[in-house]
Amino acid sequence: MAKSLIQEKSFKFALKIVEVYKKLQAEREFVLSRQLLRSGTSIGANVEEALAGQNRRDFMAKMALASKEASETRYWLILLQKSNLTKTELNQTIENNEEQIRILTAIVKTTVGKPATQNLKLKTHN
Repeated sequence: MAKSLIQEKSFKFALKIVEVYKKLQAEREFVLSRQLLRSGTSIGANVEEALAGQNRRDFMAKMALASKEASETRYWLILLQKSNLTKTELNQTIENNEEQIRILTAIVKTTVGKPATQNLKLKTHN
């Protein structure tokens, strides 16, 4: 089965986060780097769980969680960048993260709209 766009992007992003984490560890930044690693890799894990979900509600819950983790990751990336705790270039990583947030937000909004409409139609036809 072909991978979805967000599945591919979130996996590649997780690999990038691991790379950034290693650089931060080498620079002896241990606290924020762990937070970044946790939230940045969690995005893809939640996308994987969503795609394996048993129903639309499960899918929606996991995609919403992936979206929240992406927003948290943005926070840690910007904090690292603005605090000057690292010399690691983060602009491209932040841009990739912003793209993920846009995609995940669109998925969540689309998914939220579908079940309510479908459930309403089912109730009116019975």
